Amino acid sequence: MNRHIAIYISNKDHKQDFIERIQDGNILSDFSKPKAVLFSEITINKLIQEERIHGFCDVVTPTGNLLINSSQGERKKALLNHIISQNPEAIIVDNVFGNLDIQAQAEIEQTLNKLSSQVRILQITKRKEDILSFIGKVYYLEGKELVELKLEESDDAIAESFLEDLPKAYRPVSEKINPIVKFTDVSVHYRERSILNNINWEIKKGEFWQLMGPNGSGKSTILSMIFGDNPKAFGQNIVLFGVKKGSGESVWEIKQKIGYFSSDMLRGFTRLDSIGNMIVSGFFDTIGLYKTPTNEQIKIAQHWLRVLDMFDIRKQDFLSLSKGYQSLVLIARAMVKHPPLLILDEPTNGLDDADVKLFTQLINKIASETETAILYVSHRKEAGLNPDFIYQLTPHETGSTGQVVKI
Repeated sequence: MNRHIAIYISNKDHKQDFIERIQDGNILSDFSKPKAVLFSEITINKLIQEERIHGFCDVVTPTGNLLINSSQGERKKALLNHIISQNPEAIIVDNVFGNLDIQAQAEIEQTLNKLSSQVRILQITKRKEDILSFIGKVYYLEGKELVELKLEESDDAIAESFLEDLPKAYRPVSEKINPIVKFTDVSVHYRERSILNNINWEIKKGEFWQLMGPNGSGKSTILSMIFGDNPKAFGQNIVLFGVKKGSGESVWEIKQKIGYFSSDMLRGFTRLDSIGNMIVSGFFDTIGLYKTPTNEQIKIAQHWLRVLDMFDIRKQDFLSLSKGYQSLVLIARAMVKHPPLLILDEPTNGLDDADVKLFTQLINKIASETETAILYVSHRKEAGLNPDFIYQLTPHETGSTGQVVKI
């Protein structure tokens, strides 16, 4: 095999088990322990667990922060620096670009590129577009065997999914309110640090937006002022669904009008709920069903199950689904009450290429068949996903400014 290789996997390949087989020497013995070290969120999560137990771990960020208090970009840079200091013979690189902004991706790829002259690198990826430039050959798993993948071969086209029309609105709220979100001269500071500077932005009914910006530019701050109870939102000129923020509405009244999905929302979730119950739970803004739904709510959830072609497996455990199909169910859960606003926070992180194509079809369908506005937050511009506008945050010392970019 070539010096540097990539293995292109899907969510059906049980990545963690596969990595353990490599580390145990059962596959590609040149990358087994202790010859090779693992650069992965799996490693980061173990180190964070050490911090929780002992208050420290061997890996610290350049600023001296604990990993648990750091961004994904800071964590990955700190881990990579720690790995380099160990002078390993080989590195297994897993999901190298997940949750990183464009600049952080470029910095890590540049570092790995320099390392590749001295250290053997095995990349594990679910996205073809993430394959590192210096990789010699790419393989995929067929059973337990590695088979070479020819990247020049065209992908098999995915069949059109979700052919049934989406259900009609369930007791629609805020029908006549437009815009549904409006920020006017919003600035945010934390102690001496300026986060946002004079943000002016409005989201109107039915619009499809992508929010972009480097890590630390304030994307999460903006989301928390819309969806959460960030105290920095009070005293600002922010209007949500026709009501000025801080004028008496509760965070639960706001959440009633918002559907929300994040790739991280199931971290640590172990409750055994059925697929059908998980969708119905969206009426109550819970993850998992704790209340008895009405007949009307059950019928709407069943309609969504038919849209997803999951009606026949509705009683199956939600956690038995692949990560991609779990995402589809959680998007239906977010949409079941037909909210005026759907927020998608880094929704494709951890999905493989096939899952992303399904995700793209479903979001485009929601955009075309409903009046729900979509706020999609991601560093990626996914092929085939068609937002109307981009709101781009650009960091400055005085705080990030925002600009509307028409597509």
